[in-house]
Amino acid sequence: MADDILSLSSGFPEATEAAWLREVEKALKGKGADTLTRRTADGVGIRALYRETDFAAAADPLGVPGEAPFLRGATAAPDKWLPWDIRQAFTHPSAAQTNAEILRDLERGVASVELALDCTGQSGVQITALEDFRTALAGVRADIAGIALSHENASGVTASALLGLWATEQDNPGALKIDFNMDPLGALVRMGRLSGGLNAAFERLAAAVNALGEAFPAAGLIRIDASAVHEAGGSEAQELGALMASAMDTFRQLNGKTSLETLTGRMSFALALDANYGVGIAKLRAARRLWARCLEILDIAPAPMRLQAITSARMLTKYDPWTNMLRNTAAAFAGAVGGADILTVRAFNEALGLPEELGRRIARNTQIIAMEESQLGRVADPTGGAWFTETLADDLAKAAWAEFQTIESEGGYAASLLSGTFQKRVAAVREARAKDIARRKIPLTGVSEYPLLDEIAAPVAEIDPPAPRSGVSDAGLRHFVKTALPSGADAAAEPLTPIRLAAEFEALRDAAARAPKPPAAFIATLGALAEFTPRADFARNLLAAGGIAAKEAPVPPRDAAELAAAFKASGCRLAVICGTDKAYEAGAADAAEALKKAGAQAVWLAGKAETPGVDTNIFAGCDVLHALRLAHAELGVG
Repeated sequence: MADDILSLSSGFPEATEAAWLREVEKALKGKGADTLTRRTADGVGIRALYRETDFAAAADPLGVPGEAPFLRGATAAPDKWLPWDIRQAFTHPSAAQTNAEILRDLERGVASVELALDCTGQSGVQITALEDFRTALAGVRADIAGIALSHENASGVTASALLGLWATEQDNPGALKIDFNMDPLGALVRMGRLSGGLNAAFERLAAAVNALGEAFPAAGLIRIDASAVHEAGGSEAQELGALMASAMDTFRQLNGKTSLETLTGRMSFALALDANYGVGIAKLRAARRLWARCLEILDIAPAPMRLQAITSARMLTKYDPWTNMLRNTAAAFAGAVGGADILTVRAFNEALGLPEELGRRIARNTQIIAMEESQLGRVADPTGGAWFTETLADDLAKAAWAEFQTIESEGGYAASLLSGTFQKRVAAVREARAKDIARRKIPLTGVSEYPLLDEIAAPVAEIDPPAPRSGVSDAGLRHFVKTALPSGADAAAEPLTPIRLAAEFEALRDAAARAPKPPAAFIATLGALAEFTPRADFARNLLAAGGIAAKEAPVPPRDAAELAAAFKASGCRLAVICGTDKAYEAGAADAAEALKKAGAQAVWLAGKAETPGVDTNIFAGCDVLHALRLAHAELGVG
């Protein structure tokens, strides 16, 4: 009786899947529910409805949080105060400025810091000597706030040893929370080059792992980072497959040189998360399933997978950058709910240049609000058992395992990279996605859809270019590694170059902004306001994506003559006819003729109607990038 009273659905008729399917077919005019299924870049289907039959599990084979094989995370009771590590990245080339930023952010809620190292200072902190670490980390209590390294253009062995030398100067070095994050294969992916060759790189890594591991028992040593695959345009399965392949190749190279069992507890894994939080949550869950399977194959006892989620850089836009806050929030949600142990949120203005205080403040506060106000970390594995999440995670894991097996059949991750076969597969996915972006099948809010021509710019830091330096000091290596380290010819591969999804549209906006005269096109309307508005709005939106403003008659023209006069008064060279299909049948040809007589160099039409005198049709699904490039050419935009 009590259950009937408390049941919120007791007053409604029972709903069945069959009844839902009938309503779907009615809404889709006879088409089935399968037509609602979307496909990821890997061909994985995402359906409109999931049921318990999609992920049947009589005895819950995934286990429970905190228990082997740790498919649902490392703990059953998240830390009450810090359920995940709020990690902030620092990229200012000056060590002194970086120190000021670190101390400020640690005071305001950041739990650990990540120094993006670049000895050139072009894309990270310019640290090449012990004194640079002393400057950058002055006043930082590494026994309280963790310190991590991100190696932008190296495997990280030399810089890690140098950080270790700094750590020996601190109180109780053995208790310091350090993540050295050495990753030779990650360097090969990012730079396309591995100094000294593959074998020498792993000999150096083994020596550093053993020496630093003994000196700093609480430190993380290796990070397997596949986020570069995502940033280069790869798919979820390619990123996950590369993650496993990189880990297994690293283990093969280190086998017999260090304890692999010990290493599993002292390594981390990095993945990128974009604004599709449903897929992001499933991707993190799939990663844990894949790693558990790899440990089983290696006959290594199950161990928690320490996952770092980094919000995507490729999804960030230069134009309307404020929308990036929403993208980062969605990605952070996926990281928190998906069980990431470490979460790094990029600054919303990163695509514009070096982030300043506002960018870093929004990045850290996104996490603090998610943690302390939204309470996203209070429950262990909150999506566990959700039919959609579990099914998608399983599907992604299967697709990723197939990619992993393909890489293994090519000789392993390093061999696949050196031959270029993996990069070709990533390029194929990237090019297919680029076509969908060009046709706005994948919309980019604020760029390809709903662009703002009079947007408010976001601030970025102003910096002086740093002076070039020769390289990172090997003082740390000489301190920790007493034996000679081998070297050979550099290993070379095609790098996975980062992209941004909005780059092609932004190039058009940049070109329009440089034009001596702001480019504009005339919206030639046919019929009444209510009739032409839908297609006129479509045309304005499309033109603005290329930085082209829309001009119109003060009042809707009543005939072709008024339309031609309004066009001539606008001073434009390009006209876009907008109206209904019925209006096109009645007057589009006359309008096109009148516009060309009035001086229009090109006449477009919003819609698919084939009309004499019309040079180009624009419509939903057309190649918008191609159309905008044509418009720039017509308007003389360089």
